[in-house]
Amino acid sequence: MFDHLERARLATLPTPIEDAGRPTVGGPRVWIKRDDLTGLGGGGNKARKLEFLCGDAVARGSKALLTVGASQSNHCRMTAAAGARLGLEVHLVLSGDAPAVGEPRRGNQLLSEMFGAQMHHTGAAESHWGELEVVREALTDSLAAEGLAPYSIPIGGSTAVGALGYALAFEELIDQFEAQGSMPRAIVFTSSSGGTHAGLLAGRAALIASGRLTLDSAPDVVAIGVAKGVNLGLPDVASLANDALALMDLDATVDPDDVEVDPNWMGDDYAVPTEAGTAAIAWAATTGGWLMDAVYSGKGLSGLLGLVASDRWGADDDVVFIHTGGWPALFA
Repeated sequence: MFDHLERARLATLPTPIEDAGRPTVGGPRVWIKRDDLTGLGGGGNKARKLEFLCGDAVARGSKALLTVGASQSNHCRMTAAAGARLGLEVHLVLSGDAPAVGEPRRGNQLLSEMFGAQMHHTGAAESHWGELEVVREALTDSLAAEGLAPYSIPIGGSTAVGALGYALAFEELIDQFEAQGSMPRAIVFTSSSGGTHAGLLAGRAALIASGRLTLDSAPDVVAIGVAKGVNLGLPDVASLANDALALMDLDATVDPDDVEVDPNWMGDDYAVPTEAGTAAIAWAATTGGWLMDAVYSGKGLSGLLGLVASDRWGADDDVVFIHTGGWPALFA
């Protein structure tokens, strides 16, 4: 399904799955899929997307990568690392203001600086992604005029090409569970820009179409929405998944009814911490030594723990949480 596609080998794969036990008596067994250990630039889910995005960029002859994100964007940090690995110039369009003169960068910005990225601060609020995309488009035109043939990546790397990374990750996860003689009832993860979600649904549809899984045996794909857009149905995840399936040359379809987003764990807004998220971060740290952040993975885990507490799954079920990374933001 993937051999005909351009791919830059950037991630350390496969990532392990770890047993997190049963958070509630009589509840499901929870597993952590350690996509915080993808290796590139401190790890995280974006390494999988960047393998296909950067493969496409190199094939097109691009000399620069350009993307956008919040002030502590994990995606931007990892794009900077990918550029360093591949010898490409990297430009990052970020929310918020630049640090004051003499003030050091922290967290993901510090790492992006170490990887050699050029940062363009917009002053925009963390959740005003439209403003970032306007600047990205203008900067893309400017870099093109300089002859850099920039490869311009929307927020989160959430394109059909980027989604291929999680179509492949779905197959990897199923391989791991089949090897230990089990099958998860559900895959739960954090979603903000929709690309990881689309990729997982594309991978699920691909394995059903191949006959490897059935509709009854295939795990549910449950997104915990942490941004207003994805909670309102933007982008169109099913459409993005189907575009990814088309790139895979597969006659398979994701139906809009396959898309499940739980909007109850975002709190007031994107990047605003919640009490449940803070409690989930503490649970992860004390249960397995897992590091999660308040913007993304911590809120996603709070959603999983909340669904477990509501008895959505029973004692006979296995549920996987994909740990998408984000630990550098803890140091900001």
